[in-house]
Amino acid sequence: MLRNRQLRNMLLIMILLSIVGAIIIYYMHPMAGIISFIMMCLLALCSILYTFQRYREIEKLSSYLRTISTGNYSLDIRDNEEGELSIIKNEIYKVTLMLTKQGEFLKKEKEQLADSLSDISHQLKTPLTSMMIMIDLLSDANLKPDKRIEFTKNIEIQLERMEWLLTSLLKLSKIDAGTVTFKKEKVFVSELIQKSLEPLFIPIEIKDQELKIEGNPDIGFYGDLNWTSEAVINIIKNCIEHTHNGGIISIFYKDNPIYTEICIGDNGSGIGKEDLPYIFKRFYKGKNASEESIGIGLAMAWSIIKIQNGDISVTSHKNRGTQFHIKFYKQIS
Repeated sequence: MLRNRQLRNMLLIMILLSIVGAIIIYYMHPMAGIISFIMMCLLALCSILYTFQRYREIEKLSSYLRTISTGNYSLDIRDNEEGELSIIKNEIYKVTLMLTKQGEFLKKEKEQLADSLSDISHQLKTPLTSMMIMIDLLSDANLKPDKRIEFTKNIEIQLERMEWLLTSLLKLSKIDAGTVTFKKEKVFVSELIQKSLEPLFIPIEIKDQELKIEGNPDIGFYGDLNWTSEAVINIIKNCIEHTHNGGIISIFYKDNPIYTEICIGDNGSGIGKEDLPYIFKRFYKGKNASEESIGIGLAMAWSIIKIQNGDISVTSHKNRGTQFHIKFYKQIS
């Protein structure tokens, strides 16, 4: 405590003033001078004890901060008393809580990153292994021409699958990192549906599926047409894949004062109850998922819709079909 120069100067001034004051009073009245000197000494002692106590509290705070710096956030120093030290204690406790939450969030992020890397490695390992085997077979000079064409075609399919996976992961990583700027423009749902269906007309035609679209062409919302189209494509694609030949893909959209809703459904095999809570989770593949499914399309759709003040939910019944409900909430001006 006495290492503090300001405190030493204060004590020195207090002592000098006490001595000078006591001497002056002593010349005026000896007994009063003695009493005043004693009282001044007691006041100085009380001041020293009070300062010493404050230094002990400050030392506790310093020790607490050192503990925090080691990563231990379990201590609780909340103080309901009045005073500046109590305020500092409570503020430090608030910072500790914030650091605790940030630490938990960072830990969770690391775990998710590790899981994602593991999933990506697994997703890439299968097509790579398959291609290596086929390339080895293609090196055989005695391989029949029809088999050579078949293996070459399979390698092309695997490469396209890997390209789609890596492109999708890149888009998702940009969304997660917040580096994507989503536009806030008027998007007409009819235009969005038309744009989303363009790359899917051939798969629909191949499976001889019926396409039903219903909605007011004037209905729209504020968002990003291109990115929202990415989400809708993945949802419709999921419906096409899980609907039998000759099935029905239905798209219905409507509007109300609170949100614009787009309903995309099918009359396919449906999604099992045990799978419903996880279908928007990355790399999750339900029991009815096809072998080509990677489990990233619906996760991307969920991220794109959520970041645009939207929501997506799903209802499904076995062998009766699945319905995706997309809602874009309106901004209150």
